[in-house]
Amino acid sequence: MTASLLIVDDTPENIDLLVSMLEGQEALELMAATSGERALELVQRRPPDLVLLDVMMPGIDGFETCRRLRKLPGMAEVPVLFVTAKTDEVGEGFAAGGSDYLSKPVRADELRARVQHHLERRRLWRALQTVNAELEGRVRERTQELMQANRQLREEINERRFMQDRLSYLATHDFVTRLYNRDALENQVQMRLLERCHSGEAGCLLMLDLARFRNVNDSCGYIAGDELLRQVADLLAALSSPAEFLARLGGDRYALLTPEGAEGALRLAQRLKQAFEGFHFQWDGRSYPIDARIAVVPLAREFLSFDQVMAKADEACYLLRAEGGQQVRLHRSLVGDADPREAVAWLHRLMDAIQQQHLRVYFQRIVPLQQDAEPGLLMEVLVRLWDEPNQRIVPPGVFLQHASRFQLIEQIDHWMLRETLSQLVRLPELLAGVRQVSVNLSAQVLRDALLADRIDTLLRELNFPPDKLCLEITESEAVVNLDQAQAFMVQLKARGVRFSLDDFGTGFASFAYLKRLPFDRLKIDGAFVRDMDADAANAAMVASMVQMAQALDLPVVAEFVERGAVVHRLREMGVQYAQGYYFHQPEALNEASLRAALAL
Repeated sequence: MTASLLIVDDTPENIDLLVSMLEGQEALELMAATSGERALELVQRRPPDLVLLDVMMPGIDGFETCRRLRKLPGMAEVPVLFVTAKTDEVGEGFAAGGSDYLSKPVRADELRARVQHHLERRRLWRALQTVNAELEGRVRERTQELMQANRQLREEINERRFMQDRLSYLATHDFVTRLYNRDALENQVQMRLLERCHSGEAGCLLMLDLARFRNVNDSCGYIAGDELLRQVADLLAALSSPAEFLARLGGDRYALLTPEGAEGALRLAQRLKQAFEGFHFQWDGRSYPIDARIAVVPLAREFLSFDQVMAKADEACYLLRAEGGQQVRLHRSLVGDADPREAVAWLHRLMDAIQQQHLRVYFQRIVPLQQDAEPGLLMEVLVRLWDEPNQRIVPPGVFLQHASRFQLIEQIDHWMLRETLSQLVRLPELLAGVRQVSVNLSAQVLRDALLADRIDTLLRELNFPPDKLCLEITESEAVVNLDQAQAFMVQLKARGVRFSLDDFGTGFASFAYLKRLPFDRLKIDGAFVRDMDADAANAAMVASMVQMAQALDLPVVAEFVERGAVVHRLREMGVQYAQGYYFHQPEALNEASLRAALAL
């Protein structure tokens, strides 16, 4: 029987790519829609068996489209797979009625496997409906022949129960490893959080992230990758106790929920880590060493939901990858975050600030120190939070740590970039005098594989001159994600965008790293600059960084300049630019302040 699949994406190229990946699938009829509105029209004429739904679309987005689809006749049980590059939107997708999700960029093997899996579930559901209908009809028809039909009726009831059990199993288990899936884990975590209110104890969550899994998947194919995932599942199951709950989250990630406290959970994590030290995956005559990084997150009182627990576990796993070396990490709550009500208050406050435009763009001039500087205003934009009840500005040091903790920093970055460029293009006369505006990009937003495309689209949409935009990237993030940072920078450099290496000197960048990354200037971290006139060690550090920059033929910006003596030392060293309170206190970006800065 032919199954129908509807692909919804506002980019025709993405639809063509998905269609090409599904070519060769037997008995599969493909339909396509380039908007949520068009998809709703098609579904009303002919409901599909499966929907692949993009999240980011003009008009109604993927989440709203899914909610509307669920209200249409015959669509309540049709599986909907979200296709997204942002894994932090997964919870919102499930809340909107999604059945599963695919991460961009989409892999053909994973796409085909998930499509086949959900079509099988759809077929089973239809078979169950058919059996139910037939069963009820036969009961009515054969009431008079009850004794004769009794045996056959029992068989059909058993078949019905089998299908129900099968559907229940598929809904709570991962189809590759046969472990519990994310939905089942969420139920368990929520139960533990509720039990904590009565007993005071909830246990810990261990997030396990495989290292070098991609080597197997890319070189041997998805069949080998699935076999590796099954072997890892068997290994973890053998090392866990009946009191522990083991699940696969998707990709190369597993989770283990244990009733143990932090000390016991750490010992368990170390045992799991030691087991992987001797684990090698054998395939086609080759041996592949597989390792794991394990984050331990106690289910403390600061957590009120499963999503908060997973966000913190994701953060701990990211720090493990970034730091290297250490492969087991225990998450500890920050000082002052013990009260969950305060944490939730900050979450709601920041969400309201983003939605109600309570963020503000400030700017600070970057001043040339040498006589041969090019004309035009250089400045860096800085985010501030407007406290509406108290009518005051909140500095970034107060709220950015909470934004990072609740995975909102990426939204703030996107808001800052759009708001800054929008304000400047509305002042074309003043924009002509601006040589360059610097915008900071956080570590979280840089993990978006489509970030370069998004920025390029924004520049074209606003008609903002790319050569007037400078993106600042911190040293540690650029080096940890070297290949991704290089691809991101090369794509936007071709459009004319400039790049600055921020907080230079605080991380671990080497001369070789800097030669690979196409930076246009280096910004020395203010911790070395602020008191370099009085601290000989800091002055020596600044001098060595300036020499490295000169060897790379890159101009240098010194930040946190607060005294004239520091300015004098920087000029002697040949530093080209400086930034700090000595020259300019940050102020709100508007026509009056920008005009005043250009007049200096």
